[in-house]
Amino acid sequence: MQPTQDFDYIFAGAGASGLALAYFLPASARVLLIDKVQKTKNDRTWCFWESTPNPFDHLVYRRWDNIFFYAPDFSNRFAIAPYQYKMIRGIDFYTFLRQELQKRPNVEFVYGEIENLESDNQKARITVNGTTHTASWIFNSALRPDVLSGYHHLLQHFKGYVLRTNQAAFDPSTATFMDFRIAQNNETRFVYVLPFDSQTALVEYTLFSSTILPEAEYDTALHDYLKHYLKLDQYEILETEAGVIPMTDAPFARLHSPRVMNIGIAGGRAKASTGYAFKRILYQAQAIAKHLTETGSPLFSQSRFDRHAWMDSVYLRVLEQKRIGGASFFSDLFKHNPATTVLKFLDEASSPLEDLKLMSSVNIPVFSRSAIEITAQSARRSLIRIAPNITR
Repeated sequence: MQPTQDFDYIFAGAGASGLALAYFLPASARVLLIDKVQKTKNDRTWCFWESTPNPFDHLVYRRWDNIFFYAPDFSNRFAIAPYQYKMIRGIDFYTFLRQELQKRPNVEFVYGEIENLESDNQKARITVNGTTHTASWIFNSALRPDVLSGYHHLLQHFKGYVLRTNQAAFDPSTATFMDFRIAQNNETRFVYVLPFDSQTALVEYTLFSSTILPEAEYDTALHDYLKHYLKLDQYEILETEAGVIPMTDAPFARLHSPRVMNIGIAGGRAKASTGYAFKRILYQAQAIAKHLTETGSPLFSQSRFDRHAWMDSVYLRVLEQKRIGGASFFSDLFKHNPATTVLKFLDEASSPLEDLKLMSSVNIPVFSRSAIEITAQSARRSLIRIAPNITR
């Protein structure tokens, strides 16, 4: 079958990563964006903290200058200046980016199932709705690569309600960052509450574990939390959202094939220890667009050793081996350190000295044991990689 049109860039997936990268590309680029269906519902929200505006700051739906942290042994309300905790709704992001891209004469959208995705050293090809299109590069966020075995694998899975009450029930100036007072069941489970006003909020039940739950268990946990901790018996559920994010230290393949690059979650942009992805996706999109403009290649340079990724591996091992739970870890961090330093650390912006101080405030024997094991694992992998070269 002959291709109907050749593009500069094609996007297999038009979610956050695909739309953001397409937006940052030069307006003259010939671009095709492919997704299963047009996104017309608020299927997710992205939350993050920052001290300066981001390129989509005008889309921030709500922002908070304070956060609550709750654990069985420690609770506090923190002012987080110079940070603000921010929320962008998926529907606002999709609508704005789609409208902006539709203003460009060389941008097209196609909706349907991807039937084939491949490339050689010269061209990339994708088939959708029976038609094949070609491009210099395809950016894939729709098809996730297989995750390598031999690494740590957990899931962050969640369900949330946007609900409205008939009475003042929320503090609009303060977001509940994590509430660990709920039953942990030998896992990491917490709720966060993001107030829109005194009567409306997103309440989300979140778990870090190896398997997802039956649907009814999320609902039971949410209703129990609303009753026992927020003291709510009557409320109207306006929207629901749910999702699953990989939490793994396994390396994600950068390339699907020679001219198909994985981006977004498919490109490993979810932080292994927390699942936060939005700011990391924006960073990747801007870096790819800049490198493409300057060199013609999207493959910008990356650090060979990332100490924050190494610390994520240590944390995942602690959780996977059930040595301590996330409740204990985060409680120690917030109890013994300024909240702003904890947020800086979780944002991978902390210095080595700050990292050392933070790690000295958690369970040192448990984390030291896991750190030694992770270092040994990394050494074994390195030996396996270089062994063929040694024997030649």
